Amino acid sequence: MDSGSVVTSQAEVPAISLWLWRFFGYCARFYLYRSFHAVRLSRTGRCPVEPGTPVVVFCNHPSWWDPLVMILLAQRLMPERRHYGPMDAEALSRYRFFRHLGCFGVTPGTRCGAATFLRVSQAILQQSWNVLWVTPEGRFSDPRQRPVQLQSGLGALARRLDGVVFVPLAIEYVFWQERYPEILLRFGEPIWVSSASACARQAYTEQLAQRLQVTQDALAREACRRDPAAFETLLRGRVGIGGIYDAWRALRAYWRGGGENNKAFRRTHGAETG
Repeated sequence: MDSGSVVTSQAEVPAISLWLWRFFGYCARFYLYRSFHAVRLSRTGRCPVEPGTPVVVFCNHPSWWDPLVMILLAQRLMPERRHYGPMDAEALSRYRFFRHLGCFGVTPGTRCGAATFLRVSQAILQQSWNVLWVTPEGRFSDPRQRPVQLQSGLGALARRLDGVVFVPLAIEYVFWQERYPEILLRFGEPIWVSSASACARQAYTEQLAQRLQVTQDALAREACRRDPAAFETLLRGRVGIGGIYDAWRALRAYWRGGGENNKAFRRTHGAETG
């Protein structure tokens, strides 16, 4: 990533500040560490992105935490690429530093907002090293809600592109054995978009929604199995209950185990094999 802007005949791509991007990535990891037990990526649903191809990652939108999860994934899995995403124009006007993180403003539910999204997204995806992250449901939604319904803007974008890969991403926030919740992630089978196979906007929208739903269903089955070994741990967060309870458990283990060499005390409640 560089600190200069890329200008096309259609739109100005947001300028990304490298130092701010790295700093905000550190902040994202810190907040995720403090609030979750772990961030886990399905071993059977890894990121299927190949170099030299512009990418659209589209995911479900269950929580406020989703953008921080996307930043973690972007920096952990695709650090050599530049990453962008749409943001509510009113919010972006209040938090202008997000412009330097690759965000561009759109006005939801308006023709002007839809036109801006298409114009800027097309400009971004002209470069093979760029990634566009979107939550096309357009609102917070439960990850088990069916059928998955996407706004038509993503299908309209696919119809206008050539040589771009669309990758579904499923996100869930679940409680397993620990006090703190888990973040579970799974990438799905990509859809390659080209002018040779172009179809109508609605057909693309339905195809993308179906692909995301299949990915969410697969992640839901893995979540129900509650097996950390089925996931790669991208970030390990906090464990234990904390406070007086953990202090008492540690002292009791110390007394029963014969002093400072005792290894009986374990903060985690379940086995960590992921």
